[in-house]
Amino acid sequence: MAPKAEKIEIENFTSPGHVVRVDKAKYEAMRDALLAVLPARPPGLSVAEAKEKLLPLLPQELFPGGEKAGWWLKAAQLDLEAKGRIRREATKPLRLHRVG
Repeated sequence: MAPKAEKIEIENFTSPGHVVRVDKAKYEAMRDALLAVLPARPPGLSVAEAKEKLLPLLPQELFPGGEKAGWWLKAAQLDLEAKGRIRREATKPLRLHRVG
């Protein structure tokens, strides 16, 4: 039997107070990759641009061929927004940048 994956609690910017437990290794890999590619100033990157830039940074053992990267990108985005580490611009398409 495989060992249980360690979990971490993440927040959701669009649903304040809502907490979800997710795989810690996958979340941290996506968080680190997202923060690495997002610029520190507006206008930032669209979510599609961010995904294109961060895919090569993800460990293949966690995201083989980019599998499920879109879901994890959204989860990390909403958590980092809730924590005030990234900010969205009121643009279409949505654009993101790091804070500070």
